[in-house]
Amino acid sequence: MNQPQDQLEGAPLIRPSTTDHPLYEQVVDACRTVFDPEIPVNIFDLGLVYTIEINAENEVEVLMTLTAPGCPVAGEMPSWVQDAIELVPGVKSAQVGMTFDPPWGMDMMSDEARLELGFM
Repeated sequence: MNQPQDQLEGAPLIRPSTTDHPLYEQVVDACRTVFDPEIPVNIFDLGLVYTIEINAENEVEVLMTLTAPGCPVAGEMPSWVQDAIELVPGVKSAQVGMTFDPPWGMDMMSDEARLELGFM
C-alpha cells in the first residue's frame, strides 16, 4: 500500500532539503541576507526556513514560516526571500511558500541566533 510521504506514520513534518545540490549553500547564504525586521537575526538562523528544494533545472522551492501568524511583514517576507534567492548565479527561478504547520518555536533557532539574542 503506497501512501504519500506526508501521510506515513513517523514521517517528518518538514520535508528534507536538497542539501547535496551544488547551489544549496549559496541559496542558504541568500536566505541569510533576509532579516525579520523585529529581530536582529537572519531568517535562516532563526529557523524560519523549513525546506529548500532545488531540482535538476536549478529551480528553487522554499517552504518557510514566520515567528507568528500575525507577523506584520507576512505579506512581504516571501518576496524578500524570493528576490534574494533569484540573485544567486545559476538559480533559474525561486518560489517561496508559507506554512504554520509545524508552528515555529525558539528551539528551531541556530546556536548563533540564540547567542545573538541572549538565550545562551
